[in-house]
Amino acid sequence: MNLFGVMEISSSALRAQRVRAEVVAVNMANAETTRTEGGIPYQRQSVILQTAAGTSFAGAMKSFGVIGDSVAPAGGVEVASVISSTAPALRRYDPSHPDADGDGYVSYPDISPVTEMVDLMGASRSYGLNASAVQAEKGMLAASLDLLK
Repeated sequence: MNLFGVMEISSSALRAQRVRAEVVAVNMANAETTRTEGGIPYQRQSVILQTAAGTSFAGAMKSFGVIGDSVAPAGGVEVASVISSTAPALRRYDPSHPDADGDGYVSYPDISPVTEMVDLMGASRSYGLNASAVQAEKGMLAASLDLLK
């Protein structure tokens, strides 16, 4: 695997973590949305990630020379899908709310700000680590070019 292949892996992780952070932001923005266009409360979204281009962990380890002979380089990570939660809505008593049912209860999305902040911190941390990896790779490329001078 060459350094450009490593940059491609890191850049795929940067894209995936950006999507993850965007989904968390949408969840937080809709934490109090009691009625969507479909007439139901907003449903929490989650990002599902997968290895890109059919790569496997063993294949990645081989390509890095950790185990066995080298094979095709790993392809990084990609967003497989964004799925909606199937958790039931939280019911709160608020008879003055326009979306209250006959008993005075309003259905709110099952979104925990704490859970969303933990997800955002994880996405942010992963993004930062991959950005650092790209910077280190750029430094290695610059040092390689300096050796060739």
